[in-house]
Formats: sequence, C-alpha cells, structure tokens
Amino acid sequence: MSEHVMPLPIPANHPAYAGHFPGQPILPGVVLLDAALHAMAARQGIPESAQLKSAKFQSPVQPGESLTLHTTELPTGGFRFEIRCRDSRGGERSVASGALVFSPVPVA
Repeated sequence: MSEHVMPLPIPANHPAYAGHFPGQPILPGVVLLDAALHAMAARQGIPESAQLKSAKFQSPVQPGESLTLHTTELPTGGFRFEIRCRDSRGGERSVASGALVFSPVPVA
C-alpha cells in the first residue's frame, strides 16, 4: 500500500471561519471532510460520491494553517486518510483521520 500526499488548500478567509467561532475561529470538521473528499475524488478521477466509514478530529485548524492530505488505498477498495497541519516550527500534527469508500453513482 502506498501513501499519496497532496496539499489541501483552505483559504484563511474561508467563510466557515466567520461563524465558528467569533474571536477564536477554527475550521469546522465538515469543511475538512468535504475538502478531503473532493481532493481524493479528483485524484482518483471518479465522482464525488462516498460513504464515510469513520472520522476522528484530533486538533483544531486555525485560519492560514497549511494542510496536507495523506491517503492510502486499502485492499478492500476503500481509503484511509489523514489530514495533517504544519506548524510554525516545521513540525506536523494530525488534525483529522478516517476511512471512506467511494460509492457507485446511480445511472438514471
């Protein structure tokens, strides 16, 4: 199993920061998951329909922090992912992780 790493750009002025939480903004987990899903689907060249199997949020993301998405394809066909944040000292911390399976898109 090989790991793929890609940037996960979320602008410091993303509207979700404004209301979550005033005075001490952090990025809502749903925005992190949405960005990860879009990035993974684009990399795989498949529609953005997925079933989230698990998700864990370990650390808040503040405006302007640099994020990377680390993905590993599982033998069962799903993916394990981890979103990491680079801190000002050059270290990394995990902010979210989980597993998902892309779902077939129904044909109309």
